[in-house]
Amino acid sequence: MKTESPEGERGETTPSKPRGASEPDTRLVERRGGDWPLVAALRLIQFGPGVILAALLLVMSVLSPFFLTGENLQNLGTQSAIVAALALGQLLVIIARGIDASMAAVLAFAAVFPAALLDDPSRHGAIFIGLALATGLAAGVLNGGLIVLGRIPQPLIVTLATLGIVGGVSLVVSGGRQVIGLPPVLSSTLANDTVGPVPAQVVVLLIVAGCMYMFLAKSRWGRWIYAIGGNPEAASRLGIPVGRVTFSVYVLSGVCAAVAGLFFAAQTNAAVPTAGNAYLLDAITAVVIGGASLFGGRGTVMGALVGALILGTIRNGLSLLNVEPFWQTVAIGCVVLVALELDVLRGMLENRLRVSRATEH
Repeated sequence: MKTESPEGERGETTPSKPRGASEPDTRLVERRGGDWPLVAALRLIQFGPGVILAALLLVMSVLSPFFLTGENLQNLGTQSAIVAALALGQLLVIIARGIDASMAAVLAFAAVFPAALLDDPSRHGAIFIGLALATGLAAGVLNGGLIVLGRIPQPLIVTLATLGIVGGVSLVVSGGRQVIGLPPVLSSTLANDTVGPVPAQVVVLLIVAGCMYMFLAKSRWGRWIYAIGGNPEAASRLGIPVGRVTFSVYVLSGVCAAVAGLFFAAQTNAAVPTAGNAYLLDAITAVVIGGASLFGGRGTVMGALVGALILGTIRNGLSLLNVEPFWQTVAIGCVVLVALELDVLRGMLENRLRVSRATEH
């Protein structure tokens, strides 16, 4: 992965096409002479998430006769929707060379705050959803403001702090108890309705993902996010508003966490102050499994969705096989390590390929 946008040599202010996991720098994957083993290895890593998902689906369908039933596939979709929504927000932050550890608390608070604020949440569906999204946006503004305006260079530390703040406020306003009696638009429509065979939550997720794709791949702002992740100093020299772009990714991450909170509330028919505790690791893992780099500058919406579906398939399949939940956590932890090693390996291969190409000239 190049560390500086090639446009820097020409003096342009707009970086080139994003370098996503499914669309690597063509100069690094072009077949040429003795480079083909490195190119082949990079291609294998590039398409690895899709291959892993296909293999998991095949294995689980063989091991359990219930896996490919329509009902279970719908369950798989709704179970994966929460992690996928979080992963979409985390993707933006990771591409921009950051991390958002506060998503778990924002997920919970997005549902707890309107549930505690409204006298009768079940009668105010639109207001409930609006307040939930506004809560996520406010949390994102807090994170982005502390990192950009407060000039705190460690996003992990900042978002861990806001994780504690938002999580604590969520417990205070709820009295440490879950709030029931949510609007029918959540407990009935979003939880149970389908569009054809597709659950409503998956439809909403796909709409969000489609908007995210257009934003990342088709807009100048999206290209700026990739450029900042690749090399923030070079991006700044090119005239890219690094601060504003960085601020925006945390705001959007907060909104995505709120969407995930609405999904969770719909599935449980309750606003739970500790709802997000089990999802943060899965969200980051899904992004990395999908081909994003924790060092920034690389990642795609499709990759994040595939990563979330891989984790959902593992959990769903192991549950059908009556595997203890504790072992499911062990399995996910192993997946995290594999994903991190693949990210490191990909970086090493790209560096070797870059050196090889340089010596040819």
